[in-house]
Amino acid sequence: MCLGLAWSAMGRQDDAEAALRDAIRLAPESAETWGNLGAVLAVLNRFDEAIACYRRAIELKPAAAVGWVGLGSTLLLAGRGGEAVAPHTRAIELEPLHPRARFHRAQALLACQQPELALADFDAQLSRFPGHHESRSYRLFVLNYLDAFTREQLFDEHRSYGQKVEATEVRPPPSFPNQADPTRRLRIGFLSPDFRRHSVACFMEPLLRELDRAQFEVHLYHDHPAIDDVSHRFRAQADGWRHFAGQSADVVEGVIRRDQIDVLFDLAGHTGHNRLALFARRLAPVQISYLGYPNTTGLKAMDYRFTDEIADPPGGADTLHTERLVRFAPTAWTYEPPGDFPDFEGQPGVRDTDSTVAFGSFNALSKLSNSTLQLWSEVLRANPNSRLVLKSGGLEPARWLRRLAGHGISAQQVRLLPYCLTVAEHLACYAQIDVALDPFPYQGTTTTCEALWMGVPVVTLLGDRHASRVGASLLTAIGHPEWIARDSAEYLTIATRLAAETGGGGRDRKKLRDEFRASALRDGAGQATRFGVAVRSCWRTWCERG
Repeated sequence: MCLGLAWSAMGRQDDAEAALRDAIRLAPESAETWGNLGAVLAVLNRFDEAIACYRRAIELKPAAAVGWVGLGSTLLLAGRGGEAVAPHTRAIELEPLHPRARFHRAQALLACQQPELALADFDAQLSRFPGHHESRSYRLFVLNYLDAFTREQLFDEHRSYGQKVEATEVRPPPSFPNQADPTRRLRIGFLSPDFRRHSVACFMEPLLRELDRAQFEVHLYHDHPAIDDVSHRFRAQADGWRHFAGQSADVVEGVIRRDQIDVLFDLAGHTGHNRLALFARRLAPVQISYLGYPNTTGLKAMDYRFTDEIADPPGGADTLHTERLVRFAPTAWTYEPPGDFPDFEGQPGVRDTDSTVAFGSFNALSKLSNSTLQLWSEVLRANPNSRLVLKSGGLEPARWLRRLAGHGISAQQVRLLPYCLTVAEHLACYAQIDVALDPFPYQGTTTTCEALWMGVPVVTLLGDRHASRVGASLLTAIGHPEWIARDSAEYLTIATRLAAETGGGGRDRKKLRDEFRASALRDGAGQATRFGVAVRSCWRTWCERG
């Protein structure tokens, strides 16, 4: 078993699996070995086998919390968050001070669209283990969903994270061997858990495809167990590709330093599977945050954050970031719809015969704050016989119907759509809504692009932080700023006006897709050029500073 653990720590998971299977043949009743094999198989993206191993470990040693934690964590990785809460709860019952059980249960609760309960678990974890930086990072992600926090409070929380991490992770300033030549070809790296079938891929793939390879050598560092067809497409675009899932921070640091990256991008921020603590160690001369997270990282070692002037207006936004903001383009995004999207011939959405108009949201339910639901209930009241269509992973109908009823939205006004197995099926569901309602304070990005691509207008509420200004950036880019509300009353007015326009099939969906195609959001070549210019400018600044 020890040999298997050693191979796993070195990132050689195939060798680790072979060694652990040898160990099981010698000692088939060892719960520890079954659990370790489950961990290796999870890293290899073989979740069903990993789950079976953990269940065997639990059969052999049901009073050991470690098996329950492993089972719950693997269920979460496999996209079965609803099943992951119970194993972690059992682990907490068996071992209240287990170092990771409450942390993983918080992740599962967030996957089940229960951010308030997840926050309580993260807080409890930090009260017991104040140096657990992963919990502190996930906790920051959760805070973006909640109404109660001002942008100034969010900044203080992020800055506090940075101070705590940098107090333990900062090393003596490294001496980089990188040649300080402002004009040479640069080695740029992107570290992300999302080089796979994930929303981040829809925005990164067109940018990387169009990036000038005469100026940039691209290295992609994928940090998630899942490898799929999208991963293979990314790998084909890369000059260098590394798969870091399951590897220690020291191993990841060593690889990136040996690659002598000039500019290193973090695409995760405080979302799952991030390596922000490594950025505190300064892995490259220039470090930049982009795309995956709607807020500051809180790290002084993160030099820049790429954005635009609508999502982060000059002035106030600059004071709420530890990074220097680089507004490199009119909109910070370029979007490529999945290749298997359904088409249409300008037909109106499919609606119930008793419904005048169908409002809808396919955003993660964690984004549906109390303020959001209260305003949506007003939208429904202002539009008699209208319907609210919701679609999201982790949707528990009974719980959500109770919550909606608390805001005056009856079950008869709601349609809850089930999870779809394919992207094409998911996008086809947009035919069931006429007007998309953007939540707040944490707005949609991918879902807004999906709705617009599928010909569905979106109404958004302009807020005071990046997370609640993304909708304004996207709608401005597509040429529909009139769908941006400045307050709740205007949101209601815009939603009602759009409902009247779409009632009776009055809107041509194909026209909106054509507008999308002609917009900056589909200008991959132009965005890649602007991105490259911004990267070069950041590099030039480092060269000038010596």
